[in-house]
Amino acid sequence: MKTIKLIGILILNFLIFSCAPLKPATTIKNSSTENYKYIYISPTNSLTSSAGATYGGQYYSTSKSVNPTDVITGILSKEGFIRLPELKNELTNETLIVNYGESGRRNRGFGYTIEVTIQLVSAKSNELISSCSAEGQGETEADDIRQAITRCLSALLSKEN
Repeated sequence: MKTIKLIGILILNFLIFSCAPLKPATTIKNSSTENYKYIYISPTNSLTSSAGATYGGQYYSTSKSVNPTDVITGILSKEGFIRLPELKNELTNETLIVNYGESGRRNRGFGYTIEVTIQLVSAKSNELISSCSAEGQGETEADDIRQAITRCLSALLSKEN
């Protein structure tokens, strides 16, 4: 009887802790992005990932890809920023350099999260204007990254307004 209770407690603990929410996005805001009109984003490579399952003896899979630069460009363009293909000396006063990186992984229940960090840096002074970190978890790594970028920039831009 003690063994059944112990197993029940272990299963209950696993279920409770595996459903823990994603950590809240964190932001640092050293100054406003209000005076900036242009962005230059360091290029990133696309990531393709897949998930699959066997059903009735048949294997089914789905493949997804994401390019972090494209996701960041879309979100910041929607906010009114203009992406520059290269840094231009005459526009450095109004240009933000956007840096992206994966900054961690955390086991969570039946999978893991991927954390990303995004920095907005002044092209003129190379000072950190603002940054954010957030994690995401989806069906594939591509989903994780897309969700993390969206959560990160949403938190950063909502504090701007």
